Amino acid sequence: MWFQLTEEERMIQKTARDFARKDLAAVVEEANENGIFQDEIYKKLGELGFLGMTVPEKYGGVDFGYFCLILALEEISRVCASTAVVLSVQNSLVNGILMKSGSEELRAKYLPRLVTGEILGAYALTESEAGSDVAAIRTSAARKGDEYILNGTKIFISTGDKAGVIFVIARTDPDDRSGGLSAFLVEPGFPGFSIGKTEHKMGLNASTTVELVFEDCRVPAGNMVGEEGKGMRIAFEGLDGGRIGIGAQSLGIAQAALDEAVLFARERKQFNTRILDFQSTRWKIADMAMNIDAARLLVYRAAKLRDQGLPCPKEAAMAKLFASQTANRAVYDSMQIHGGVGYTKEFRIERLFRDARVMEIYEGTSEIQRLVISRKIIKEYEQMFPA
Repeated sequence: MWFQLTEEERMIQKTARDFARKDLAAVVEEANENGIFQDEIYKKLGELGFLGMTVPEKYGGVDFGYFCLILALEEISRVCASTAVVLSVQNSLVNGILMKSGSEELRAKYLPRLVTGEILGAYALTESEAGSDVAAIRTSAARKGDEYILNGTKIFISTGDKAGVIFVIARTDPDDRSGGLSAFLVEPGFPGFSIGKTEHKMGLNASTTVELVFEDCRVPAGNMVGEEGKGMRIAFEGLDGGRIGIGAQSLGIAQAALDEAVLFARERKQFNTRILDFQSTRWKIADMAMNIDAARLLVYRAAKLRDQGLPCPKEAAMAKLFASQTANRAVYDSMQIHGGVGYTKEFRIERLFRDARVMEIYEGTSEIQRLVISRKIIKEYEQMFPA
């Protein structure tokens, strides 16, 4: 399958690339080294339309769709994967879920502020006992008049301390493990909400990751997203888009690793020869380029299917799995080409190496992606060849 970009798609890609190489590159090293969340960057992204890529114009978005979003995510990640985390969560999860399952009142209330960057969004699913096993969620939501009272704790929430609205999955029926979950939009100003500890991470240090605490947190009943008991379905539908976004982030990291490898090998000499001219180096470069291209095709296919409104859990899982593995292999090989200096903070590959690792963990581990893929494949075979 070949994807020839349209003039509009090339324009979006170029705009993202120019922004990343100019505005983002100017602050990225200090931001990641010192753990600085660059508020101004997200305001600029909002002005450029990148925070409302999948949102219709009636809500202030640009309505370019998921394919254009992943083009932008790849370019942003090529310079700073931390920034791309925020961009992906905002578009793929928060905006995407609001558009698919939110009421018209919720869309009108939140989307115009989200797309401009006035507020950022966060996605709160994970708990200490509920990571891959979403049905194990314990955070409770009990109806009391015109409100729901939430109690529990969410962990590893990207941008949770910076968000103006947070998508939260909580349990409304304690007796129904998979059908007893519901979705809510929570504002940080709601009574009973607080920020817990901040995680000190291996990578992606220019984005924040925090714990969220709900202690008799009062949420208006109108802030329920979709119907009561439909939270798991809503969460999983959002994750399909999120996984495509992680695939695009992985592409950006992998491409940056290849960039660094070629540029370094072109200048570095050993035995009076550029290491770029050694066969072992060229084989690594060839493998990196081949796998990046294959990953890109998988990510592009999944994004196109989502834009067409077609179900794509298998394709999204394949894209996320292969692209995240490609990123980790690319940073490994690139650091090997750099040798000892690549292990120091003087060279960019050291940050890329740390940033890449989580791509195989968040938005569903590689093991979960294989589970999703295998289930779909087995089901397809059962339909083609009934027992």
